[in-house]
Amino acid sequence: MITGLNNAINKLNKLINNDPNIKSEEIKYKEGKYIGQVSNGLAEGRGKCIFNNGDIFEGICKKGKAEGRGIKRWANGDRYEGEYKNDKKDGKGIYFYHNGDRYEGLWKCGDRSHTGSYLYKNGDRYDGDWKNDKKDGKGIYYYHNGDRRMGNYLNDKPIGKHIILRKNGDVESTFY
Repeated sequence: MITGLNNAINKLNKLINNDPNIKSEEIKYKEGKYIGQVSNGLAEGRGKCIFNNGDIFEGICKKGKAEGRGIKRWANGDRYEGEYKNDKKDGKGIYFYHNGDRYEGLWKCGDRSHTGSYLYKNGDRYDGDWKNDKKDGKGIYYYHNGDRRMGNYLNDKPIGKHIILRKNGDVESTFY
């Protein structure tokens, strides 16, 4: 999934930055400015939004909102590369957190949703279900030491019976 998404984003960046046929206009807003394709005074097509707070969005806009593929870079160092709908992360995408963590998976209305993988900078990883930006449903938590825990999650916390498979082959069960 990462390779296909990265290829599409690289193509998008080349189109935005290097296509001499794209006629760019600039629109100023109280939050910042937009440079790119415009229709009826709104961002429409490929472009770049530069916000006063230091955030930057590059990608496709429709009726003044992010719609389709794009990249957003926050001033704090976070970055999202993926799909947007109605100005929110929606569809497949990768979010790179400034602390070194990363989420790759599906988004809905700006939240992690359905299935995805969260990779922690310490080497731990969670693969499983998400709802409203939290672990919710079945999942496997892989510890950087080689152990793993399988079970259900609710509101970002383990719930019910979990099976722990130790790196040395031992199997345990625990309840949360």
